[in-house]
Amino acid sequence: MVPDWTKQEVSTGTTIMAVEYDGGVVIGADSRTTTGAYIANRVTDKLTPIHDRIFCCRSGSAADTQAIADVVTYQLGFHSIELDEPPLVETAANLFKASCYRYREELMAGILVAGWDRRKGGQVYCVPIGGMLVRQPVSVGGSGSSYIYGFMDSNYKPGLTKEQCLELTASALSLAMERDGSSGGVIRLASISEEGVERRVILGNQLPRFSTH
Repeated sequence: MVPDWTKQEVSTGTTIMAVEYDGGVVIGADSRTTTGAYIANRVTDKLTPIHDRIFCCRSGSAADTQAIADVVTYQLGFHSIELDEPPLVETAANLFKASCYRYREELMAGILVAGWDRRKGGQVYCVPIGGMLVRQPVSVGGSGSSYIYGFMDSNYKPGLTKEQCLELTASALSLAMERDGSSGGVIRLASISEEGVERRVILGNQLPRFSTH
């Protein structure tokens, strides 16, 4: 007898999130990768660097999102060399949109593109399954996101500081990881600004706790 998960696609299961603040962005994700009900990797890094100050958060099929991120990283690197300056976050988002829309029938990829550039500062773009592109001040994605829309509606407000955004992201991800079977592990956070990228990890025993059980 072969367990049924051996035939399942490797999925990043996922809760991902990105928030703009004045001067940059904060991104975050859980770290669980699943193959059906089996946890294939409990410490995945879903915060993928695309350029020096541009990252993407990946949800959906692990293979599809890794492939798209590799393609966009290559295209954006080439574009940056031709311009002889750092690329715009909007350019990166449009490259993701182009690939996700062109191959929308074949791919399962929901991506948040976030970063900082000199022209528009911190930006968050959402590229959901199907290849739409929309800029949002705050965005959540992945299977765990449906558990935290109410939390985000009541707790997010414009004008948050970097530390408040990090706290909000950690709390939201922790709530989603508690309820969603496909989200879990550790929380990976990153803040991106003109100064560069600052990364943090919140281990499982240090996660914000909300439930009493």
